[in-house]
Amino acid sequence: MPNDKLRLALFGSGRIGHVHARSIAENPDVELAVVADPFLDGAQALAASAGARAVQDPEEAFAEPGLDGVVIASPTPTHVDLMSRAAAKGLAVLCEKPIDLDITTVRECRDSVLAHGVPIMLGFNRRFDPAFAAIQQQVAAGAIGRLEQLIVISRDPEPAPRGYIEASGGIFRDMTIHDLDIARFFVPDIVEVTAVGANVFSDDIAELNDFDSATVTLRGSNGEIVTIMNSRHCTFGYDQRLEAFGATGMLSAGNITPTTVRRYDATGTEQAQPYFPFFLERYAAAYRAELDAFVAAIRSGQPCSPGFDDGLLALVLADAALESATTGATVAIPKS
Repeated sequence: MPNDKLRLALFGSGRIGHVHARSIAENPDVELAVVADPFLDGAQALAASAGARAVQDPEEAFAEPGLDGVVIASPTPTHVDLMSRAAAKGLAVLCEKPIDLDITTVRECRDSVLAHGVPIMLGFNRRFDPAFAAIQQQVAAGAIGRLEQLIVISRDPEPAPRGYIEASGGIFRDMTIHDLDIARFFVPDIVEVTAVGANVFSDDIAELNDFDSATVTLRGSNGEIVTIMNSRHCTFGYDQRLEAFGATGMLSAGNITPTTVRRYDATGTEQAQPYFPFFLERYAAAYRAELDAFVAAIRSGQPCSPGFDDGLLALVLADAALESATTGATVAIPKS
């Protein structure tokens, strides 16, 4: 029987590249054909673990015969170029967020990328988290009546290195953008953004003219209120929670620990293991489900969700949050 696995190229052999390579290895419907990275040593190490070919030049990766799609896990400034080249060659694209840090660049490439009609998926993997996805499905089905309030809490265990923060585009485009997409997952039509940023613990982040903590309030077109709380540090681990409150009830997802074991003794009760240390562990299932959805879109030819426009609109909200936090004004979101 012929091998009918989908063949993918992976751009980027850093931390996120390893995450996607692992998801590909665990999916029996997919084969990693080639890994591309200017740092050839990293590409070779990752490719060797997956039985793939390693290259430095992206054009060598695009020349790989029989490709069905690409996964873009390279630095943000490369995203638009790689996405555009892949789409022009008829290859499906799974691209990490953001599409670009500059909204004008994103808008300018939109029509040309989408004109090729290939599946384009944005790497907002939290939509595929089993708990978050289950809550969204129940909300959409009316399980708690009309949605009135959504609370999204996301706190990193510690700040990323200074060099990463400096090139990240700031907390709203780098960190909050995931939560802004989750907000749109529940409330697609956001009409207003109010944000407050603060510097309460990191001199490095303050020196980079960025915030180490932020709260964002969004208003939906039907009056829904979404509150997002972010911090670049959290002493008790990777804090990821969500609460949907509606007219007839509430749904919530708390933090996850490796097991459900609890200890009770003289020092305390309900003592549990620490939360997962960071996103690689916390969202491992979400990354796998994201790849499954990408594969299904390639097989069916159906549009991806989240797609290009979800990436564009999340960046619009991130820019509005930065404007609001900087000026102190509420920012209206024009209809797209």
